[in-house]
Amino acid sequence: MNYKQTIDYLFKKLPSYQNIGKSAYKKDIGNIKIASEKLGNPHLNFKSVHVAGTNGKGSVSHMIASIMQEAGYKVGLYTSPHLKDFRERIKINGKKISKREVIEFIADNKKKFEDLELSFFEMTVALSFYYFNKMNVDIAIIETGLGGRLDSTNIISPEISIITNISLDHTNLLGNSIQKIAKEKAGIIKSKTPVIIGDKDIKTVKIFNEIAELKNAKISYAKQHYYRTDLKGIYQKMNVNTCVSAIHELKNIGWEISKKNIEDGLLNCIKNTELRGRWEIISKVPLTICDTAHNLDAMKYVVKQINQQKYLKLHFVFGTSEDKDLVKIIKILPKEAIYYICKPNVERGLDTDVLSKYFTDMNMKFHSYENSIVALKTAKKNANKKDLIIISGSTFLVAELI
Repeated sequence: MNYKQTIDYLFKKLPSYQNIGKSAYKKDIGNIKIASEKLGNPHLNFKSVHVAGTNGKGSVSHMIASIMQEAGYKVGLYTSPHLKDFRERIKINGKKISKREVIEFIADNKKKFEDLELSFFEMTVALSFYYFNKMNVDIAIIETGLGGRLDSTNIISPEISIITNISLDHTNLLGNSIQKIAKEKAGIIKSKTPVIIGDKDIKTVKIFNEIAELKNAKISYAKQHYYRTDLKGIYQKMNVNTCVSAIHELKNIGWEISKKNIEDGLLNCIKNTELRGRWEIISKVPLTICDTAHNLDAMKYVVKQINQQKYLKLHFVFGTSEDKDLVKIIKILPKEAIYYICKPNVERGLDTDVLSKYFTDMNMKFHSYENSIVALKTAKKNANKKDLIIISGSTFLVAELI
């Protein structure tokens, strides 16, 4: 198989939560354990940092990777989902895994993984662990895909664990309360392994403290740090605090990282890791900004950021997935905006007919479009030079339009 055929195989033959949602979510991690054993347990051969959380885990993962890179380490980075290219998920020092590596790994392991009925995510995790081991990384920053306790990445024994924050998202899978979700995320806390919590929330402190005590794991909550980053968005301040607190813990256990490494890593995060989609300006006239916010807490930050912008009219291209609390999300959206609603081009994208009913019930000004490209083109056509266009509501929507 060539690269395109290999990627088609991954997406079409194996279920992917990114595309179909709940039916791809497995309630155990037995398969990835068996798959890793067949590969020689590559995840046991490199150091790692494990990052979970509802929002911010992608940004924090990229920040840490950038800082470690500046410190001279060979750094693996595993994140999900990708925006444009599958290979964005697996990088070393900011460079995507080669197409040849993806092709050869699938070709060599296709039969044994089919026998195990591995999911898309499980196979991708196995690929990343294999690749990081093969390339002898000094450390790999591993972001969970969903939850923590049952996530396929949760077979590693990290140097430190990080939980960025907890809010309501994927409630159909992780639980319908902050406390239930916190317990799932806390599943990445390992025995005698330091854990850093990004947000000290009264609803979750007791849960994290009890689990950390049970695991004899040192627990600390992110402190205020005054560093700048090239990642835009007011929400990045919290992510910087989490990241730098984690870096200090890594220094405590022996990793050599200077203050300058921290400064340079945060200021060169985009350059070092190619992270995209976080309050990213994709056009200056009219000012067009995309953000991958896709749940209530993340959207609150987007709205707060919008309120700090100067513009004449606000045009908002919006699409989302089926499993979101839309009543609460739409309720906080700017009332004066003109909305261009569309369905992200994935199976679990919410149909515009359904989305239209929510917007109608909330008395919002909106127009429906057959796809995101038409929606954005119309927004650009209607906007003048001093207007603002926002694209948000779904990672998939941003991926299509970025």
